[in-house]
Amino acid sequence: MDHYLDLFMNYLAVERGLSRNTLDAYGRDLSRYLAWLHAQGVVGPDEIGAPVLLRFLSHLKDQGLAPRSRSRALVALRTFHKFLVSERLCAVNPTGQVAAPRSLAPLPKTLSPQDVEALLASPQGGDPLAARDRAMLEILYATGLRVSELVSLKLDDLQLDVGYLTAFGKRSKQRIVPLGVAAIDELRFYLAAARPHFDRTRSSPFVFLNRSGEGLTRQGFWKIIKRRARQAGILRNITPHTLRHSFATHLLENGADLRSVQAMLGHADISTTQIYTHVTRERLRQLHARHHPRG
Repeated sequence: MDHYLDLFMNYLAVERGLSRNTLDAYGRDLSRYLAWLHAQGVVGPDEIGAPVLLRFLSHLKDQGLAPRSRSRALVALRTFHKFLVSERLCAVNPTGQVAAPRSLAPLPKTLSPQDVEALLASPQGGDPLAARDRAMLEILYATGLRVSELVSLKLDDLQLDVGYLTAFGKRSKQRIVPLGVAAIDELRFYLAAARPHFDRTRSSPFVFLNRSGEGLTRQGFWKIIKRRARQAGILRNITPHTLRHSFATHLLENGADLRSVQAMLGHADISTTQIYTHVTRERLRQLHARHHPRG
């Protein structure tokens, strides 16, 4: 079965051009699946039917995986078995008879405008690290970029004179996102006064660099935002995606239309963006319950 997985991962990378993060997610889910199959004595795809898949999903549930995680795993299994059938490596796709585990989509976690202001102000001082972190946080909140899009930004992607940047999202899909005045000001300061401190050889194409002059990683920025959140006195757990959620929610709360927010976030389907309308409605409900005499 490992041979089939190698063929499938090569297909995803070469023919479908999926991102490294997506490939890693498929690899994790399918490696767990194949390890379980091996433990069950299954040695070939033609031995796998719907009952086997249901037992595997039940195993994931017993392991404590949430319905959303099990649904993601089932997506990987569907794609894998569809590939095996299309390549004539297997006669039947057993996933067609298996329904995805049902779950209620959780509402995105957001920060209040006050917490956002505290977070953006947390990198104090004029040292290069503080200037870099201020610029990154301002851009993340001003644009709603994914963390992978932020750390992969290149100097050629910036068009500061006209106030926007070019982001490359999932499957390298390109979009243009406007920048606010505050983000442009912090970015100009960082590029002029701080970035040369990191890029001593003037050779890196990336906007944001670490102490060694290399492009920041997603993991590196996660550590930065968590440290800056603690400095801002924000006790709850936040991630880079929290600022993306806050960006979308605050735009809608202040009158932006859903299609514009969809375009700025880079969502292919507007139904993905509509989750933020539930966030704003829930916040209105809470305000009504808190402040109305009969709430």
